[in-house]
Amino acid sequence: MNARHILIVGGCALAFGASFANTGIVLHTGTSVSHLTGDIAKLTINIAEWSPATLLEVYRVATAATLFFFGAATSGFLIHHPTLNLSRPYGYTITAIGVIFLLASLQMSEHPIMSIGLAAFGCGLQNALATHYRGIVLRTTHLTGMFTDFGTAFGMKVRGHDIPLWKIGVPFVLILSFFLGGLSAVATQSAGFDAITIAGFAYILSGSGWSIWKHGDFVSHQMEKSNKAVDSKANCVMPPAEQEPRHDQS
Repeated sequence: MNARHILIVGGCALAFGASFANTGIVLHTGTSVSHLTGDIAKLTINIAEWSPATLLEVYRVATAATLFFFGAATSGFLIHHPTLNLSRPYGYTITAIGVIFLLASLQMSEHPIMSIGLAAFGCGLQNALATHYRGIVLRTTHLTGMFTDFGTAFGMKVRGHDIPLWKIGVPFVLILSFFLGGLSAVATQSAGFDAITIAGFAYILSGSGWSIWKHGDFVSHQMEKSNKAVDSKANCVMPPAEQEPRHDQS
């Protein structure tokens, strides 16, 4: 599997996972942690119609926004570049997000605000893993940018511009993955399972699996390069020095 396929499949998996976890948080608390635009808009309405319950809503949204920011900042510090590079610690980061989601699920019943903060931190950590795919920024915890790219490419295609199909297909599959993640979380929660806990374990398994696979693939690739280098050096044998002609003495 080449880097392009890894990028698309990984992006779809992360979009599914973020939607799954976020839906679980919303079902528990009513507050979104993977995207904040809607919550902030709703918050302005609540502030205009002030009531005692508004203070709690302010606290929840402020916690989600602040921890989302710090999660993104942490990701920027650890990954430090938006383009795909398989040598960077993506696996460890995804595993860490899974641990954070598990901690959020453990705190949900007694400390829901802490749970919101932890989940928002994990989503900020993930969203800042955004990479560029041929000019498209792949963000996996919200869909505004994906819908923009999808709609723009589709409209230009209808107009008759020479737009390659991948510019329509990549945003579409990410949007579909996000939708299916939310739908699966609702079904999971309705079946009596905790979506946040399941998301946590899934992230841990996925991150660990990626790290193991990448290490094995990277090591074998480096050994293959090393062997090729050795063979190349062995084949580069200097030609023997020409011998001077022998003259018979008479």
